[in-house]
Amino acid sequence: MQKQLEQDLESIFAVIKSASLKVYEVLKKSMGEYAQTTNKTGDLQLQADVLADKIFQDSLQELKIVCQICSEEQEEAVRFHENGAYSIAYDPLDGSSLMGANLSVGSIIGIYQGDFLPQNLIAAAYVVYGMVVGIGFASVLKEGVDYYVFNGENFEFQKTLILKEKGKLNAPGGTQKYWSKEHKAKMESLFENGYRLRYSGGMVPDLHHILVKGGGLFSYPSTQDSPKGKLRMLFEVFPFAFIFKRAGGGAINGQKELLELVPSHLHDTTSCFFGSKEEIEFVRSY
Repeated sequence: MQKQLEQDLESIFAVIKSASLKVYEVLKKSMGEYAQTTNKTGDLQLQADVLADKIFQDSLQELKIVCQICSEEQEEAVRFHENGAYSIAYDPLDGSSLMGANLSVGSIIGIYQGDFLPQNLIAAAYVVYGMVVGIGFASVLKEGVDYYVFNGENFEFQKTLILKEKGKLNAPGGTQKYWSKEHKAKMESLFENGYRLRYSGGMVPDLHHILVKGGGLFSYPSTQDSPKGKLRMLFEVFPFAFIFKRAGGGAINGQKELLELVPSHLHDTTSCFFGSKEEIEFVRSY
């Protein structure tokens, strides 16, 4: 059983690596041009969003073990192979609005054994497109997050990312004028205690930064303009919650574990906090 799972995850990871390099080629030729379409949640799509989505969909469709996929860029799930064991949810290009500023963007992938429910997550990955293409991959088969970098020929293993009990970075998302007084006090308390601001506006590079540096807090709370949070459960929140748990940290919506939430729709959103253990307990204390 475990041997089959290892083989299946290896096949899916190989497709993710191949697709990420194709997306990177798109990014190198893109100037951040907008398409004339919006996604399910009303975001105006960039041409790169559309192309990246097609790359991942076409690549994953080749795997007979994949039953269905769902994407941030599509309204409904897409069925592939009825006998497939896995459902894959992905954000093909997270933070694409940063492209015009030449900042890092990324992809997020959640691998579910069965339907799209957080308890079915068995692996997750993220791709960060920056000076190099890097991939973090976590699974139920081992602790930690294995990080690989493309060296021009293949993806070379760098190290296994593990969070310390406490970090030094604070990445607070959401427009500050819409924060609650409690959340604002929470963030100010961290800075008063020596935390450093590290926030690019991209979920993937900011969470990757915390993982690489060994700890900290990323938050995207409920706000006046987004009372249910802005980040999407299936494509963004659940995969990174899985990754942070495997790295020895935590992931909550303020009080409740993110991986205990039950989405009612593919595009449901939630508030979210990711971090090392002390930062997550700090959030709970409020």
